[in-house]
Amino acid sequence: MSIPNGKKIYFASDNHLGAPTAEASRPREKKFVAWLDEIKTDAAAIFLLGDLFDFWFEYRTVVPKGFTRTLGKLAEISDSGIPVHYFVGNHDLWMNGYFEEELGIPVYHKPQEFTFEMVAERSRSTFFIGHGDGLGPGDKGYKRMKKVFLSPFFKGLFRWGHPDIGMRIAQYFSVKNKLISGDDDATFLGEENEWLAIYSRKKLEEKHRDYFVFGHRHLPLEIQLNKQSKYINLGDWIQYYTYGIFDGSTFILEKFQ
Repeated sequence: MSIPNGKKIYFASDNHLGAPTAEASRPREKKFVAWLDEIKTDAAAIFLLGDLFDFWFEYRTVVPKGFTRTLGKLAEISDSGIPVHYFVGNHDLWMNGYFEEELGIPVYHKPQEFTFEMVAERSRSTFFIGHGDGLGPGDKGYKRMKKVFLSPFFKGLFRWGHPDIGMRIAQYFSVKNKLISGDDDATFLGEENEWLAIYSRKKLEEKHRDYFVFGHRHLPLEIQLNKQSKYINLGDWIQYYTYGIFDGSTFILEKFQ
């Protein structure tokens, strides 16, 4: 992916729109839409790393009610020619074509590798990008539950219920149940113990990447893995309102005011 001169690539994650209620999350949604409006002027691409919604499930002909401002703005940006890439998180695992068909936004269910090239400087940087849930050591309970949630049997069973009932049940557990959320206490564990940093170091044994960028932890983090590689966690849009910017040579975390 080329980065034209004067353009930047933006990253954000973990908005959890709809939590704890649609009304309570509305100010956060408006703030996120204002951010999208601001960055579209110089964005070469936008990467959203999951958990945009606190719960999302696509029935065959039904999608969750709400989030009109966000979906409309993403459609506008995508239609304008700015690529938007979406990685599912543990709260929106059940995406199945709506973003691709209605918004023109590709959706990834696993981490992906991208190479960004700064046209003017002829420099290249490799990125390993994903939401981050279920990666690295530990979290075995959630990893088992994730396999259940993704099974065709479970999704088919859930789809058979009335959407009003299914959404109400799912939203309750999404907010209340930490096993389903996969969200451990948002406390920094130390550079040697952060499990996504451990995962990134392991991946470096296979192949060099300049940046590993994830969400999920809800903490804005920058950890130097070695002299040439860095792990970034984007934080969230609940407490920190942080996002990432890559200008072709440098990655920084910023807070949206």
